[in-house]
Amino acid sequence: MNPLIERISANPNICFGKPCIKGTRIWVSLILDLLADGMTTKEILEEYPHLTEQDIRAAIAYGAEMSRERYVEIPA
Repeated sequence: MNPLIERISANPNICFGKPCIKGTRIWVSLILDLLADGMTTKEILEEYPHLTEQDIRAAIAYGAEMSRERYVEIPA
């Protein structure tokens, strides 16, 4: 499994348990939606300055794992 996945967390008490960038309330799905809508990594980082390029890559890696129909367990 990609080590970037460690940057993702899911906690039932935060954002309804949706996968988020660890230490934030920014959903993985939001980052993927922004990328799908054509935003660049640079634009996302300008909009969310507390994120890093590694966080965005982690969201992509998580999405890739999930698209393989694998259940990815992430620590709470």
